[in-house]
Amino acid sequence: MRALKAYLRSPAALIGSVILLAVLVMGLGAAWFYPNDPLGLAGRPLQWPGQNPRFPLGTDPSGRDIAAQIVHGARISLLIGFVATSIAVVIGIAIGSLSGFYGGVVDTVLMRVTEAFQTLPNFLLLLVLVAVFGSTIHTVTIAIGIVSWPPVARLTRAEFMTLRTRDFVQASRVQGLGDAHLILREVLPNALPPVIVYASVVMAVAILLESALAFLQLSDPNVPSWGNLIGLGRNVLRSEWYVSAIPGLAILLTILGVSLVGQGLNDALNPRLASGR
Repeated sequence: MRALKAYLRSPAALIGSVILLAVLVMGLGAAWFYPNDPLGLAGRPLQWPGQNPRFPLGTDPSGRDIAAQIVHGARISLLIGFVATSIAVVIGIAIGSLSGFYGGVVDTVLMRVTEAFQTLPNFLLLLVLVAVFGSTIHTVTIAIGIVSWPPVARLTRAEFMTLRTRDFVQASRVQGLGDAHLILREVLPNALPPVIVYASVVMAVAILLESALAFLQLSDPNVPSWGNLIGLGRNVLRSEWYVSAIPGLAILLTILGVSLVGQGLNDALNPRLASGR
């Protein structure tokens, strides 16, 4: 309850929540707002926003309704961000908790694996995975989750190394409770707040990574992605800049909303910040 009150008192959290709620409503109601195929031909290509009442945001170089693609693209971006973040958080927590709780050889081996994944930048590793396993939307989402877990693992490991020596953990160990109970019931709940906050960063990066892939025409072309729309507009960027600018603005606002929610969560879940309000 204290954390919820602190969250609601944060202007950044409220603004971010409103932005994300608007994107969520847009994505969930996409089939109601635009029931037809958003990738179907709708009219004359490259109509500017406001030029035709049927297309309030104009049409792309193929004659498809940009507004329909923006609305349906909200669902794709949120789905990719949520699923990829879930994959990254689950893998990162599993590896980080084992590494931080046991230490020693387990810590050394798991951290070497983590460092191996961090040898290449996220995007380069993502390109390799997409090139090997294909560029369907499911493959891209899983690949983004796979390349995003190392920072989560390091953060979880640091929290576990701090908490494993606390009195409440030692008291539970003296009572004869097993390692699984100590990890899942004693240490993990106390290590989760910073991980939850960092998950907002992972989600923002996941949306950007998919958009970058789509811009390079390496994502699934059969889905109405904001990145695909930006890629379509790059050849007409000098004359019909709105084709790329409109989905770019949608990505910017979504990332801003996620970042503000993450800042609000940090303020709410950090006892020192919350108590100072």
